[in-house]
Amino acid sequence: MIGMVKSFGEANFGDADLGDKRRTARLVRTADLMCRRPGGTLPQKLRNPRDLRGFYRLMDSDRVTHEAILAPHRAAVMQTILDIKSTVLVLHDATELDFTTHQSLKHLGQIGNGNNRGYIAHNSLAVNPQNRAVIGLCNQVLHQRAKVGKGESISEKRKRESRESLLWLKGTQPLPGDWNLVDVCDQGADTFEFLEHETNSGRRFVIRAAYDRGILTAHDSTAMPSHLRRYARKLPAAGSWTLAVTSNVRVKSPKKKGRKQVVQRKARQASLHVASAPVQIKSPNSKNGQHGNQPIRVWVIRVWEPCPPRGQERLEWFLVTNEPIQTFEDAYRVVGWYECRWIVEEYHKGMKTGCRIESPQFTDEDRLQPAIALLSILTLTLLAMRDASRCSDAKIRPATNLISEDYVMVLSAWRHRRHHPDWSIHDFYLALARLGGHQNRNHDHPPGWQVIWEGWKELQAMVCGADAVKQLERCG
Repeated sequence: MIGMVKSFGEANFGDADLGDKRRTARLVRTADLMCRRPGGTLPQKLRNPRDLRGFYRLMDSDRVTHEAILAPHRAAVMQTILDIKSTVLVLHDATELDFTTHQSLKHLGQIGNGNNRGYIAHNSLAVNPQNRAVIGLCNQVLHQRAKVGKGESISEKRKRESRESLLWLKGTQPLPGDWNLVDVCDQGADTFEFLEHETNSGRRFVIRAAYDRGILTAHDSTAMPSHLRRYARKLPAAGSWTLAVTSNVRVKSPKKKGRKQVVQRKARQASLHVASAPVQIKSPNSKNGQHGNQPIRVWVIRVWEPCPPRGQERLEWFLVTNEPIQTFEDAYRVVGWYECRWIVEEYHKGMKTGCRIESPQFTDEDRLQPAIALLSILTLTLLAMRDASRCSDAKIRPATNLISEDYVMVLSAWRHRRHHPDWSIHDFYLALARLGGHQNRNHDHPPGWQVIWEGWKELQAMVCGADAVKQLERCG
């Protein structure tokens, strides 16, 4: 019907090529059912045994692969990017999926400290930098870490196709280089091989520098040799702004043998300065990847806190980009792009905590991998709820447009001791944060994702408990 709004399943999987239109219809129906109840295990997502059996049969088909599930969603994302007609960020990062307890899965790779088994899922997430809304998943690579002998030489490692440094290149392969896309990556992407790949393919990028690389201090013949961080620390500040820093506790590993250090960061308003300059990154003497010897022209951006509070670590990071930086506004815009990278961390929390992507009990990798693709795309519904809560219509749009009525009923009953079927997205989002520990006071900061996921876990347990009560009532 012309003008009809597509469901989540139709929009993301309606064009899936699974060899039979009935399989596509089953995929669409399964996605629509799951997006109403994205939390919990597969039986909790698909309450009707017939739907659950249909999903298992779908995953058992040889035509239903990880790529077959991901391809129609990727096509829809690329069309959305075309329609935006402005800069879109592609956030690249990896997370570990732990399936250690699945003894029947024989071909998993090592993860963590080497004692666990699973996949490294390298995700490429498209985000609109204007409103920081998530557009969708441009790519996902499921990597199985290879077992490598201790005697592997640098030359052998460079030729090995299974090395993890290639994940950054593989993540960008389906994306056109001539579009208005900017690859945003953390320190793991700071390899000369990836920088050269991005430059040669005409791609735009922002990467956090991990190494104090050898550089030339200009793009022309006046360049002098130096090192990236040493040179950037001598640059004068081009401007400053204030950033709200949240509290955090992390464990800092020592550079040499010794005890790990617990670092506590207090919440504060930090004054940050920024400086930038054109440089050329020189090819490393020891090649760890497949690349040439010509230097790469980039701009280095240093962001730092000149006067941190006593007892607190100084905030400082270095970015390299091929975006021309001429003014403070240029540097500030690129720093803002990198700050969006945290959205992919939120996405990974959604995969594991929200959708419980590590819970499926498949006994075969060929069945598990397409399920991972489906649940990864399903996670976007949780981020869509966050984005919708920030829109101008959040206080008038019904919460049941995005989430199951059961979730709204249980959460509203907990919050107000009676069911509010007319709750808005804004009401649901704030109550979920309250369940996670946020106080919802007017002077409080908006709830963060850690609080949201804590609330989501509590709500999932409450919904399961309510379902159990219903079963008891039916049994008399």
